[in-house]
Amino acid sequence: MITSASVNKLNYLILFIFSFPMVASAQHIIPEVITQEAKIALSHYPELTDVAIEFKFKKNIKKSTMQAQPSFWSVFKSKKNRSYKILISERIKIADSVYYTKDIPSEIMIGWLGHELGHVMDYQQRSGFNLIGFGFKYITSKNYIREAERRADSYAVNHGMETYILATKEFILKKAGLTQKYVDRIKNFYLSPEEIMLLVEERDAALKE
Repeated sequence: MITSASVNKLNYLILFIFSFPMVASAQHIIPEVITQEAKIALSHYPELTDVAIEFKFKKNIKKSTMQAQPSFWSVFKSKKNRSYKILISERIKIADSVYYTKDIPSEIMIGWLGHELGHVMDYQQRSGFNLIGFGFKYITSKNYIREAERRADSYAVNHGMETYILATKEFILKKAGLTQKYVDRIKNFYLSPEEIMLLVEERDAALKE
């Protein structure tokens, strides 16, 4: 028997669900505040259309602004059944400056997300055991971090995101008021603008063949 109390509970549940600030596609869960940026970034990766990815804000991410990672148990699943999380710091701290996500220019956010999706592309090429080894090497070797970050940049550029990646790098290196030590770290771990343009030339030349 349906009572007025049960109807009220159902209405409350519906209200709660639809008031939650998320936009979900078949495989992608995206906070409303970055829906447009995430969709633009995802549009450059048609290979990830059916890959389960959740974009999720987190108060603090140790030593990082964003972090792409496979969901724990999905490491042991086949590649087509894996799921991933892209964690995004609620406040983006760059050196001694703090930026709230809502204040980051859209183009910069797209570039950041595009880089993280590059990591997901990389993970999708790896077996479960290889992913476990990747995680271990990433936390123990600076050289491996460099390889992984430059590979993610390369995936983004090869998927046509060079404009966004370059804008993000310009923001980080020139407009965010960084210390020279932090700038040097970014230059060491990630592709330089010159290397990105070389990749673009190589990509475009290959497309003409």
